[in-house]
Amino acid sequence: MSTNTIDNSRKVTTRRLVEKKQRGEKISMLTAYDYSSAKIVDESGIDVILVGDSASNVMAGNVTTLPITLDQMIYHAKSVMKAVKRALVVVDLPFGSYQGNSKEALASAIRIMKESHAEAVKMEGGAEIRESVERILCAGIPVMGHLGLTPQSINKFGTYSVRAREEEEARKLIADAKLLEEIGCFAIVLEKIPAKLAAEVSAQLTIPTIGIGAGGGTDGQVLVMHDMLGINSGFSPRFLRRYANLAEIMHNAIGRYVEDVKSGDFPSETESY
Repeated sequence: MSTNTIDNSRKVTTRRLVEKKQRGEKISMLTAYDYSSAKIVDESGIDVILVGDSASNVMAGNVTTLPITLDQMIYHAKSVMKAVKRALVVVDLPFGSYQGNSKEALASAIRIMKESHAEAVKMEGGAEIRESVERILCAGIPVMGHLGLTPQSINKFGTYSVRAREEEEARKLIADAKLLEEIGCFAIVLEKIPAKLAAEVSAQLTIPTIGIGAGGGTDGQVLVMHDMLGINSGFSPRFLRRYANLAEIMHNAIGRYVEDVKSGDFPSETESY
């Protein structure tokens, strides 16, 4: 059976992701930020679409994820939601919209849910954001956690290198993962941590883990769409597998268009009214 037709009639929910883990079925997750690409991603059979704050990088050209605003995240999420029929859509709470103020965190999450019609939010951090996570969960809003490399804290870490190599940080990550599960998160992204640690965390949790640069022992995988399709050709981390080179295809197509316009070949008589 083609992957494009697998279970496409059933809407993916947070509960279904837990069921997938219980069955040992891997979870596929990919980013999308606009209507046209989200429609293609959803129709291709993806389980989860993340409207990531990585839009700050690949859509707005910022160096980090920090500059993107809540209003901008809602704009991207609304565009994605108009296209999606099957996948579960999760939206990143952007930097500054939830850290240190649980009331503001709840207000931010409510805005995303009400204005975009998205189905869940994602938040970076463990025990330090417990109050914000709990307040959002109490409002009935599903929360996906995010541990390991947390890009919103890049200025604290000063590097995008692998996290939790040292025993103390690894212990904290395990404790944070158990805490997030205990308070009610439905899944956790594990970013750029040792594969052995990611597998250990995944085995200890009943909720699914989604890895990025965390090896194959997690319950699923996530990549940024622009990276895996080769649109963002300048980004080549070890964990990235490119499934296409769209930058080259687009360059060639646009170059031919320019030539045809300049030569007068386009439009032809059959392409005119």
